[in-house]
Order: sequence, then C-alpha cells, then structure tokens
Amino acid sequence: HKQATRPGRYKCGLSKPCPPGHFAFKMTSGAASVVGPRICLEDKSLMSGVKNNVGRGINIALVNGRTGELIKTDHFDMWAGDVAPLIKLLKEIEEGTVVMIASFDDPSTKLNDEARKLIADLGSSVITNLGFRDNWIFVGGKGIKTKSPFEQHIKNSADTNKFEGWPEVLEMEGCIPQRQE
Repeated sequence: HKQATRPGRYKCGLSKPCPPGHFAFKMTSGAASVVGPRICLEDKSLMSGVKNNVGRGINIALVNGRTGELIKTDHFDMWAGDVAPLIKLLKEIEEGTVVMIASFDDPSTKLNDEARKLIADLGSSVITNLGFRDNWIFVGGKGIKTKSPFEQHIKNSADTNKFEGWPEVLEMEGCIPQRQE
C-alpha cells in the first residue's frame, strides 16, 4: 500500500501554516514551579528554560511588530520581587511592539493597579483578575486599541489544579498579523 505522506512541519510546530503577512507563534505557561514557560516566534525560541532566560513571575518578550525581530526578553518575580522594574519596562514599550507574556509559578502577588492597567492597555482582558499562582499566557501590542484574541487564563483552584498547588499548563498557538505602517 501507498506510503502515507508525512505532514509538513510548520514554524514553531503549529498545526497549520500562517497566512502571508503573519508571524507564527506558540507559547506555553510554566508548569507549577518546575518547568519554565516557552515562547516561540517564527520558529525561533525566544524564551525557555533551555535558553536559561525565564524566571518565576511574569516572563515578557518584546518583538518588532513589523519585522518580527526580537527586541528584548525579561522576567519579573511577582512573588518576592518588586513591581517597579516591570512598570518601567511596560512604560518604555514603543508603539507597534508585539508583547508576549507567559506566567511561571506566581504572576500576580506583587502586581499593583498601575501595572495591571499598563498590561490591560496592551489588550489583556484577564489582567484585572489575575490571581495568585494563576496560569496566564498573552500576546498583545502597544497601540492595539482592542482586546487581544490571544489570551488564555486558568485560575489556581484546589478543585481543578493539575499539580498540587498549581493549575495545568496552558498552551496557545496562532498567527499574529504583521504591522503594515
């Protein structure tokens, strides 16, 4: 019988290719306090435990919305750290930047209203009620003016947690429209 043709491999391991003028992305939140989050864009790993550039709290990759080039990555400890450096970074994001965020362990304890509002301005719907040890992944943009379609959130809840004390890992993939202007 005929050899089945293997399906092609798409960027970042997506299940289907992105249309022209879009950046392929895939991201996962951290697993409990053990395995860090992963962010892939256009087949390039931007953040991962293997790259050793992730940490407890909020992990952020900033990407040029026109070229897809990585601007910078950073992580902010929201359990024992300080929210001020996160706020500074959020305020310095330039118009047209794609902002990719993945939680690891606890993303919310040190968040304050100012930080939450800055993240909401990037298109996040769930940041206002993000809680202790919730899992959250989000792709938004500076100057987006709408709610982002790329966001997933799972509450930390003893009834549904996959790991003792933490919810299950979130994974999201999709195609980010390239900025034209």
